[in-house]
Amino acid sequence: MRPIALTMGEPAGIGAEIAAGAWAALRGTGPAFFLLDDATRPFAAPVRAIAAPEEAAAAFPEALPVLHRPLPRPPVPGRPDTGNAPAVIAAITEAVALCKAGRAAGVVTNPIQKATLTAAGFRHPGHTEYLGEIAGTGTPPVMMLACPGLRVVPVTVHEALARAIARLTPELIAGTARITARALREEFGIARPRLAVAGLNPHAGEAGTMGREEIDIVAPAVAMLRAEGIEARGPLPPDTMFTAHARPTYDAAICLYHDQALIPIKTLDMAGGVNVTLGLSIVRTSPDHGTALDIAGTGRADPSSLIAAIRLAAELARARGFA
Repeated sequence: MRPIALTMGEPAGIGAEIAAGAWAALRGTGPAFFLLDDATRPFAAPVRAIAAPEEAAAAFPEALPVLHRPLPRPPVPGRPDTGNAPAVIAAITEAVALCKAGRAAGVVTNPIQKATLTAAGFRHPGHTEYLGEIAGTGTPPVMMLACPGLRVVPVTVHEALARAIARLTPELIAGTARITARALREEFGIARPRLAVAGLNPHAGEAGTMGREEIDIVAPAVAMLRAEGIEARGPLPPDTMFTAHARPTYDAAICLYHDQALIPIKTLDMAGGVNVTLGLSIVRTSPDHGTALDIAGTGRADPSSLIAAIRLAAELARARGFA
């Protein structure tokens, strides 16, 4: 199997630490991966600088393979530096290019510090939007967060809540759900995906007494999906659709805004959750957490989510024939 490309993420964050932890956990079993980063940085693992992704598999059992990409400035744990922002972005761009060229099976992105990249001139709200530009398929990329027992997909992602609500339309909800259903079939092996679509207002609007978005926006989207043969139901009250009793009744929850999706999955499994970008020409996953600047350099970072992201990237690559 081709190796997975892991990007450096924010150099002042926990990326290097969890990369070392993931290598220690996977070195004996795989899947093999290589890190695009500065090989001269201190790592809590033996490192082997490689010149090409094709060298990663042979190096992996003995050392963390690093495709050496020097950082302009030495990173200081917990203190992001805009001077390193171009290298962070370049690592993402190169990882995608390696996948497109068939030299890597998929991309796993370490967390970035969005404010630092924005201050350096990066014009995208986050990974998802940038990946949609450089690895898109003509449809907007869709963010899925997955852990054992729950998959959630936010219809709107990195934008202010008031703007997110104003953008909601039946077409936007249905379009997100279509991409989700296709990915569940083609990449997750679910022959007939079941989608649960969340409402927006308390109690899913209480028949219009607490808002009409469910009647005017969400219900028409669900009707469109059903007419196309997609098994969808809703709008469902968001305060009950994530209970232990409700979760087994669907394969993915379609949520209307960022926190409606991310709060339940991070509450259930902060360590093991994985971010998957659907609708790309490549496989991309990432840990379901941020840069953790407050603990960077302390040795306390948990690599569990990164390990899960690497394993899932390999599974999805096999399903798509990229392995």
